[in-house]
Amino acid sequence: MTRRSAGLLLFRRRPTGPEVLLGHMGGPWWAGRDAGAWSVPKGEYAPPEEAWQAARREFREELGLAPPAGTAVALGETVQAGGKVVTVWAVEADLDPADVVPGTFTMEWPPRSGRTGTFPELDRVAWFGLDAAREALVKGQRAFVDRLAAALEG
Repeated sequence: MTRRSAGLLLFRRRPTGPEVLLGHMGGPWWAGRDAGAWSVPKGEYAPPEEAWQAARREFREELGLAPPAGTAVALGETVQAGGKVVTVWAVEADLDPADVVPGTFTMEWPPRSGRTGTFPELDRVAWFGLDAAREALVKGQRAFVDRLAAALEG
């Protein structure tokens, strides 16, 4: 069964160009990594839940904030290296990263230690210009920045 994930890519317009809101993935696996360790706020879902509803639910779960109102721009799907299909919409909105209260998850760490820890879904949230966002994002999500740039130019 194909794993599916959906998310919202917030963007705002600045005199220097558009910026997007990304989250640095939490947990010990991503600690100390920067380039390629950021993500669109997103999460998994399974039918019958619709991708759009999942994107809005996951935004609230990952950031602890209500998903923004506004016109959604469909950015389509990508398939990440592990085979997960990711669907993303862009929404123009602004928020202060300091207002984010990330959700948490529990996992065994270190592996096979028998100990569990609780970690934030996202340990940092920040605004990035489009070029910086391409460098920061995990490879399988970079296409969303390109698609957003094309939509804003059109």
